[in-house]
Amino acid sequence: MKLQHAPAYGPFAAAFLLAGPLLAAAKTAPRVETKHDEKAGKLVVMIDGKQALLYRYGDGVDLPYYVPHSPSGKPMTVVRTNPYPHHRSFWFADRVQRAGQRVGKFYNALYSRADKKDPNSPFNDRIRHVRLEPPRVTPGRVALVKKLLWEIDRKTPILDETRRLTVTALGGGEYLMDVTFTVTASYGDVAFVSDAVHYAWPYLRMTTAFSVKGGGTMTNSEGGVNQKGTHGKVATWVDYSNTIGGVAEGLAVFSHTDNKHPHAWLTRDYGTFGPRRISARSGKRFTLEKGASLSRRIGVLVHRGDVRTGKVAQRYAAYVRPAAGGEAQR
Repeated sequence: MKLQHAPAYGPFAAAFLLAGPLLAAAKTAPRVETKHDEKAGKLVVMIDGKQALLYRYGDGVDLPYYVPHSPSGKPMTVVRTNPYPHHRSFWFADRVQRAGQRVGKFYNALYSRADKKDPNSPFNDRIRHVRLEPPRVTPGRVALVKKLLWEIDRKTPILDETRRLTVTALGGGEYLMDVTFTVTASYGDVAFVSDAVHYAWPYLRMTTAFSVKGGGTMTNSEGGVNQKGTHGKVATWVDYSNTIGGVAEGLAVFSHTDNKHPHAWLTRDYGTFGPRRISARSGKRFTLEKGASLSRRIGVLVHRGDVRTGKVAQRYAAYVRPAAGGEAQR
């Protein structure tokens, strides 16, 4: 089952392209709103009064992360689990070294507390949420811009990061996240020293219920199935789906054509998966020069049904096809 791929288009068009045909028959777009508790470090995106997406950050958090909920309200990713308690639901991190500084092990930030015996001790390696721009809410859609800082030893900056996230309601509790992670070497040259085994860009860790080990199925754009058929394989998307309590739902990650292709994916039957970088920068040291930026753009589709009935392939094509006028052109 190899799928057709489509060319890229301008920023933020995906939400309208994917939502348009699906919402055409609806009288009104689903209601999208945000609830933000800055003191608690929580931002929730609500669709028609139900929690769709949780964003967590704050002093007690090693790195900011997201928790997507299924159309029926189930958390789809796990915040902390054993083994691998450093897996953080849906997160973005790496192992990097600014010139003249030690290696920042942000992927393993959980283990970097200053006092290993104190669970409230500060992290020596941390991705810190700096600020959230005012959310921009339009019918059926919310756009969020967040500023973050990758820092070591609680005072030494390594990378600036900007995250641009658009959540578009598709009806029936389904939604699309269109997110771009951009890191900038604002403070000096930064070497990426990820090993070839343990990184994805970004990562997701599905709950056991949605994982292959929990009875779910993982499928990629080329027809590969589960870890054996998808790990280390080139693809443009990967989907995790399962039927739980008689309800079939899934989550697909789309690699946008803004990214360099072809690239492989990290996948695990126990639930972790995500896209890698192109082979020249996959598990191989490279340097981002001072002032330069590096981005990764992905879509996350939360859908009803499995990979086929959820129309994942068709929705990927809608996500990456060229804008055809209207609001999507901006």
